[in-house]
Amino acid sequence: MEVVVIDYKGGNVQSLLFALERLGVRATLTADAEHIRRADRVLFPGEGEASSAMQELRAQGLDKLLPTLTQPFLGICLGMQLLGRYSEENDTPLLGILSFDVTRFPAASTPKVPHMGWNTLHARRSPLLAGLPEEAYVYFVHSYRAPVGPYTLAEARYPEQAPFSAAVQAGNFYGVQFHTEKSGQLGEQILANFLLRCG
Repeated sequence: MEVVVIDYKGGNVQSLLFALERLGVRATLTADAEHIRRADRVLFPGEGEASSAMQELRAQGLDKLLPTLTQPFLGICLGMQLLGRYSEENDTPLLGILSFDVTRFPAASTPKVPHMGWNTLHARRSPLLAGLPEEAYVYFVHSYRAPVGPYTLAEARYPEQAPFSAAVQAGNFYGVQFHTEKSGQLGEQILANFLLRCG
């Protein structure tokens, strides 16, 4: 199986590559369009800010390529948010693959922004989340969120807020708001599910 991790100068790439190695997978970090097209699985990690991430994707032509992919695709953290239509973060148009808009947690009504640390994942049935306990704990770091909608595979709740999408899917495109590579054994199980069960 050929696995690629998209290189668009997003953060947190090395920890994802190490997590994949622990699963016995040696992934290739690349921005090469042909390499990405022929891969069996594509992972799209990210930490940072939406507008600069989209600027880098456009500079490499990846904004046009990614929506055309047909193999299983997993966006992680910022990589999940970029699958949406629009982000409030610096008024940024996104890839438009999934039908959500990304909004900021209201600072006045939450204990702390960003939402950082372990939180409960309320999962719906999906091959991506197979084998997880009914309420699993995973690790989040984010100030922006996608609402719950028909694309939602799992929800999480930040105190006094409506639930937000913690995992999403539209066709072959999956996304998780939390960091699989920082979520211990459960995170590795989700990565293994993506590699072996999705598609």
